[in-house]
Amino acid sequence: MSSEITFPRQHARTLRFTLGVPRTFTITGGGADGTVLFLRSRSGTDRTTCLWAYTPGAGERLVADPAALLGGGEEHLSAEERARRERSREGSAGVVGYAVDSAGTLAAFTLSGRLFAADLTAGTVAELATPGPVIDPRPAPGGERIAYLAGGELRVIDRDGANDRALATPENGEVTWGAAEFIAAEEMQRSRGFWWSPDGTSLLAERADNTPVDRWWIADPANPASAAHEIAYPAAGTANADVTLHAITTATGERTEIVWDRQQFPYLVNVAWSASGPPLLVVSTRDQRAERVLSADPATGKTAEVDTVTDPVWIDIFPGAPAWTPNGDLLRIVDADGARRVTVAGRALTDGTLHVRSVLDSTADDVLVTAAAGAEADDPETGQVHVYRVTAEGAERVSSGAGVHSAVRNGATTVLISSSLERVGPTVTVLRDGTPVGTIASHGEAPVLTAEVELTTAGPNRIPVAVLLPSGFDATSGEKLPVLMDPYGGPHGQRVFAAQAPHLTSQWFAEQGFAVIVADGRGTPHYSPAWEKAIRDDFAGATLDDQVEALQSLAVDRPYLDLDRVAIRGWSYGGYLAALAILRRPDVFHAGVAGAPVTDWHLYDTHYTERYLGHPADRPAVYAENSLVTGGDLGPAADPARPLMVIHGLADDNVVAAHTLRLSSALLAAGRPHEVLPLSGVTHMTPQEQVAENLLLLQVDFLKRALGLD
Repeated sequence: MSSEITFPRQHARTLRFTLGVPRTFTITGGGADGTVLFLRSRSGTDRTTCLWAYTPGAGERLVADPAALLGGGEEHLSAEERARRERSREGSAGVVGYAVDSAGTLAAFTLSGRLFAADLTAGTVAELATPGPVIDPRPAPGGERIAYLAGGELRVIDRDGANDRALATPENGEVTWGAAEFIAAEEMQRSRGFWWSPDGTSLLAERADNTPVDRWWIADPANPASAAHEIAYPAAGTANADVTLHAITTATGERTEIVWDRQQFPYLVNVAWSASGPPLLVVSTRDQRAERVLSADPATGKTAEVDTVTDPVWIDIFPGAPAWTPNGDLLRIVDADGARRVTVAGRALTDGTLHVRSVLDSTADDVLVTAAAGAEADDPETGQVHVYRVTAEGAERVSSGAGVHSAVRNGATTVLISSSLERVGPTVTVLRDGTPVGTIASHGEAPVLTAEVELTTAGPNRIPVAVLLPSGFDATSGEKLPVLMDPYGGPHGQRVFAAQAPHLTSQWFAEQGFAVIVADGRGTPHYSPAWEKAIRDDFAGATLDDQVEALQSLAVDRPYLDLDRVAIRGWSYGGYLAALAILRRPDVFHAGVAGAPVTDWHLYDTHYTERYLGHPADRPAVYAENSLVTGGDLGPAADPARPLMVIHGLADDNVVAAHTLRLSSALLAAGRPHEVLPLSGVTHMTPQEQVAENLLLLQVDFLKRALGLD
């Protein structure tokens, strides 16, 4: 193998240029001293993440070094930890998560299934002897003890390692305590299943019983001597896990079930417990058209309705809300009057010029949010996301410069994370009372190429697009370029960002001789609730139509786009969209690469699929129209047949390989030529370096052959 560092090799080796980049920030000490904890590996090719602390004026210090703590030994992950990392799309090693107490004196984390506690005041790290393997340790707010999960149990241990005990033990192997069930972790943005009381004397803990969930088996065909792996998978129209919530006293283990109408509101969307009010539960109907916020009394288990929201299409889930403000008012993000707004105590604080994305923090005086430009904004600010400070007087932008920004705030200290088209990787600035007082360094590797991105909008729908051309290409030369559409194109999957890193792979494809177009059609998080919800019942129509509209609209004033040689590639929903384009619109698309595609929506999970397509028993025609295959038969397809490569990891437990196998069988039965690339031992992610590198090379080779390029 050549020693030359090519982009595919570098892209794989750096985990898509995420290694060495600081992330997962926590401001300790109530924000007064501005000490910031964060995760970062030592270089852009080092997969082992360490825990660091940064204090303005004093600089960085290493809090936890996995190599030292494990004595140079290798990590060994439990099946439960591997599943957690798959749900969070975590591909690195070492300290991949941590939690701290309220005062910022104690941090807890795991390595190789072992529990470690870092005394942030003394600067020491100690391993605590526990039954293992341990996952998701979280200190009590006062730091006196740590709760953690092991073997399905919820356990607690004193910070010095004494008094380790189980608070809740599963009755059988189908039950877990304190862990988010599959649907919560994969689709609801909820990775945790237990929450400390503000005084540290009790917890709220989820009990999940997977007994009702159908069983699927994932085999490893490359190793026929190995038994198939059994998973509980709640496919559309089938039963979910039975989820309940319980208050548990740490001193006695006394348990009280928190009661709500679980028949009407079966989904436990989130739980929040702060000193600003009683515990808040967010629960949802199965069709996700009604969401109720409840306050809970841990002593009695009774709940009371705080707020209920309904929507004729669906209700989105937002990071950071609903929650209590420090004043005890209910903070929400709601869709109202055509806009996504922040409300406090029912009063809207933002208007249609902003499309609010998340709540970052709230005080007695303001709310810190992220937002994109709304439908009423003068400038669409294509691909940009900014941080705003919102008060009763309006919204004030905190971030500056075109780009993608987020923040973490605690008291007077704010960590501002900013990415732009001018550089790869974020700039992390520490502010105190709004004034920069330091930066946290990134050790991410510089790519061997630079993405030259044109951000614009296309067509009557103002579809956000990014256009990338080969370096040095003269658009006035009269030369025509084959086109590669490179979308995700589905719900919540924004690809068009005003940042360098998200477009590097697209630029590499451009360097292979393509004009690359990335189009975020309806359903992606831009502009307004109406934009996102236009795809209800209509994946196959709206999302595909928008790819065609973006392509044809751009071609009007870009004569170098060769509409006789158009390819499309994508992964996951993008893979579905690529295969859909080849089958339904061969008049537009001439070749496609579909990676890990959903091909039969009956085979995807309840929460995601039913949100957009409804229950399959009630809407069989909707599922048939939106699926590529139904019951093994090929769905609607037009002539002529176009070349299609389908790629799938055989260990994928999210979009299982049955999707690709059923599509391949249906294509074969219909006499449609295609190629299938099975990836042995690969999940929905492709973190393996050689696999990730060669996937890019094989896709280019296929596309060039399919389009008749040299």
